[in-house]
Amino acid sequence: MTQPQLLTTAQGRRIAYHQTPGQGPGVVFLGGFKSDMTGTKALFLQDWAAQQGRAFLRFDYSGHGQSSGEFLDGAIGDWFADALDVITTLTTGPQVLVGSSMGGWIALLVARARPDRVAGLIGIAAAPDFTEDSMWASFTQDQRNVLAQTGRVELPSDYAEQPYIITRRLIEDGRSHLVLREDLELPFPVRLLQGTADTDVPPSVALRLMDHASSPDLRLTLVKGADHRFSTPDCLALVAQSVEDVLRRAAA
Repeated sequence: MTQPQLLTTAQGRRIAYHQTPGQGPGVVFLGGFKSDMTGTKALFLQDWAAQQGRAFLRFDYSGHGQSSGEFLDGAIGDWFADALDVITTLTTGPQVLVGSSMGGWIALLVARARPDRVAGLIGIAAAPDFTEDSMWASFTQDQRNVLAQTGRVELPSDYAEQPYIITRRLIEDGRSHLVLREDLELPFPVRLLQGTADTDVPPSVALRLMDHASSPDLRLTLVKGADHRFSTPDCLALVAQSVEDVLRRAAA
């Protein structure tokens, strides 16, 4: 497998990335919490972009994959800063952001900070504000006490034998980057893709985001039976179709 290139950010973090040249607007994939850029959706989109002659970029946040740093030291603000640095440094002009799960939240933060660099946005089981509305809201009082006293709490994971360790910094920093508590202007085409069988990010999150955001062209597609991975052949085809739709409308 090809070795990634490295970008050193203003904060001194080394961000691993793979970039393929092509026409613009380019497509940028933003992965999820504890995910990396070698996942099914990222590689599928890279292949799709290559076939289309479309510029494409995938990367690992700090503490993820092949980038520097420890996962438990990071928080939403760090990963948002990583994404913003990668997009503003490595790409030219407006990009189509494809955000999966937490990557949907990061994409919304990028769009809010630099709408001039966003041609369109696709959220795949987008999880805005999940540290507050999913994690913190579901903690028992005992878990909140442990978090306050020790700075961390362990949660069972559906995807690994080891538990998720949630840090107090992740929760507190998340509160500084919430996007569903104030106006969220998205002045470009937006497509939200959501599985009805997603137990990590339920469809109610997508409906809340759709209701909250302001956009001239925002659509939500629910796929019956699809889970959080959203990686079946039909789901991947829908992702590509959505990117193509956004690109057409952005060019209109």
